[in-house]
Amino acid sequence: MLSQFIQLRNKEIICVKDGLKIGFVDDIEFDPETWAIEYFVSYGKSRFFGLFGRYDDIKIQCSQIQVIGEDIILVNDYVRDGKVKTKKENFWNKLFE
Repeated sequence: MLSQFIQLRNKEIICVKDGLKIGFVDDIEFDPETWAIEYFVSYGKSRFFGLFGRYDDIKIQCSQIQVIGEDIILVNDYVRDGKVKTKKENFWNKLFE
């Protein structure tokens, strides 16, 4: 399936493991030697109306993509802060570990 980048920007990214809405495709990273796309990048959400910057960007490796559908992209895992996130982390998960 061939897609233009403008068509990918309109697709929402959903993690299959936890059902978390990651965001939209905002950018791509590719290998300059082979011109192969390595990551889809979703920019982090704003902190307090953008006054305190943003959260870290989320990178989705192309090998983690399961399906690129008409409206959404389903992925297995994603990378934030240099770590692979496989489950939704919140206060209660960290408290009881």
